[in-house]
Amino acid sequence: MQEKIRWMAVMLASLLCGMWFGVAAEHAQEPAAPVFAAAEEDSLFETETPAPDNGFSIEVITPQATPEPMRVLIYHTHTYEAYEQVENDRYRETEKWRTADHAHNVVRVGDELCALLRALGIDAVHDTSDFEPPVLSSAYGRSLQMLEKRLLDGERYDLYIDLHRDAFIASYGGSNTVSVGGAQAARLMMLVGKGEGQTGEGFDQKPDWEGNLAIAQRITEALNAQAKGLCREVAVKSGRYNQHVAPGCILIEAGNNRNTLQEVLAAMPYLADAVLEALQTVPEM
Repeated sequence: MQEKIRWMAVMLASLLCGMWFGVAAEHAQEPAAPVFAAAEEDSLFETETPAPDNGFSIEVITPQATPEPMRVLIYHTHTYEAYEQVENDRYRETEKWRTADHAHNVVRVGDELCALLRALGIDAVHDTSDFEPPVLSSAYGRSLQMLEKRLLDGERYDLYIDLHRDAFIASYGGSNTVSVGGAQAARLMMLVGKGEGQTGEGFDQKPDWEGNLAIAQRITEALNAQAKGLCREVAVKSGRYNQHVAPGCILIEAGNNRNTLQEVLAAMPYLADAVLEALQTVPEM
């Protein structure tokens, strides 16, 4: 009896094992479920994952525009104005203290100033035209024609300098030169015209004399900061001196007829520095 029971237990165990292996085989034959289906569905709603911060960044640098250089025009209405004769470097006179020789009149001084301004980065233009012939009294009319033509051609400048040689006046007082940089330098003076004329009625077109005066004063102050007394006080007169053509017009008296050319040339480096400083200074409003 016991043997019969043992046999039946073995048969039951075999039957149960067979059923388990059959079910497992069926599942093994079925295709695997697509485990990525949910991931695919979720990806429809995903946003782009930002790149990891690796310590590097790209910066777009916009090139800065190069500023236009400041522009200065130098010319000489009284082109033949010259200086004291010296024994070792004489010039041929057209009349006393005047010469058509550009190496010895104010044109030579303009050459020096122009070169110094260019060395400082200023776009300086030097007009060496002779405006005095045929007669001195009408020279301002001819220099005005030059200025108007340049403006008509589209030329514009930050400063217009009519460079002259002054006449010696004993009443100025003081020394005729200033010791600076180991040399004797001629004294300078800025001149501004109001355009009122001798009658007081003036010209139809008047200069912006207050604006011109402000520039002249800045140059004067910058000169005297370099060497005390190098520049006299600004002279304000009733004439116009072609200073109505544009903003920034001044007349500069570079020495006088009792100065030598070398004394005047010695003052030009200081004038160039003063012009640069004056143009770079923004007036307080």
